[in-house]
Amino acid sequence: MNPGRQALGVGACAALAAGAVALRLLVVRVPGDGWAIGWPDEPIAGFRFGAATAAAAAGAALGASGAILQGVLRNPLASPFVLGVTSGAGAGVAIVTLLASIAGAAAPADAALAAPATIGALAALVATLALARRHGSVDPTTLVLGGVIVGAVCAAITTVAEAMLPPDRRGLLMGWMFGRIPEMPDATALRACVLAGLAVAGLGTWWGRALDAASMSDDEARSVGVNLGLVRTVLLAACGTATATTVVLCGPIAFVGLLAPHLARGLVGATHRALVPASAATGCALLVGADALRQWIDVGTGRLPLGALTAALGGIAFLILLRRTAGAWGH
Repeated sequence: MNPGRQALGVGACAALAAGAVALRLLVVRVPGDGWAIGWPDEPIAGFRFGAATAAAAAGAALGASGAILQGVLRNPLASPFVLGVTSGAGAGVAIVTLLASIAGAAAPADAALAAPATIGALAALVATLALARRHGSVDPTTLVLGGVIVGAVCAAITTVAEAMLPPDRRGLLMGWMFGRIPEMPDATALRACVLAGLAVAGLGTWWGRALDAASMSDDEARSVGVNLGLVRTVLLAACGTATATTVVLCGPIAFVGLLAPHLARGLVGATHRALVPASAATGCALLVGADALRQWIDVGTGRLPLGALTAALGGIAFLILLRRTAGAWGH
């Protein structure tokens, strides 16, 4: 794809993200009167702006991470959620919450959860890669299976930690595990997510040509001078850290990192210098749009949990991608 079309594609993804943010800010559901469009009064406007900012930051970080993981691991089904990274970060948060309860300390603030979430995310990623390694290389099929196993183990750890918590803290952890977009996000957690998202997107764009080469075979990548060990280590660590910040901010969010790169690839092609920023913008559009959509769905007892919505829609899309990409991955 020529650079002009790629630039138009990136612009289209950015326009989708801007449209989703506008939708979240301006369109509201009015009980008994349908829908209304307009800028709300304070403090409602502040709540909506906080939610839109948090969703945009988390969606962009997940989208960029998904594009990088799919490239560096040569697997179209790779994503922070599918590889167990999201579940690993969630398990780290759950363990720290339980330890704080046992010690009689106050529930840890969002900013204090960054370190355990990052450790959990990176540990899950390392475990998944170890399970998928065969004859010195990562097997794409085993990678997905390993991610499912690691994710299930981390989910079990989280469930055990939740069961051991007192009822008041259990409810808080359960609400967080469903995935939520905070209307008043913690400033430190939001700042960390924004910085991590910018860093991983910038790094993936800067190393775009190396990522293109890493998407080929090891021999081909090395023949053009790419240090695969360095590229994989740095990018995997960056993706794990960025994913951890999204979990601290919004809880575990499913499938955004899987779908965003596939949608962006249809607009900008497979060249990572365009794909990574386009995926970040598409991830932003997906998560902000999903948060806007759930405002309109009345389940009788409140709003539909964000994690349930992204899992339901993303699960269907994952099965379609799995069927279409079985045995085929390339440019």
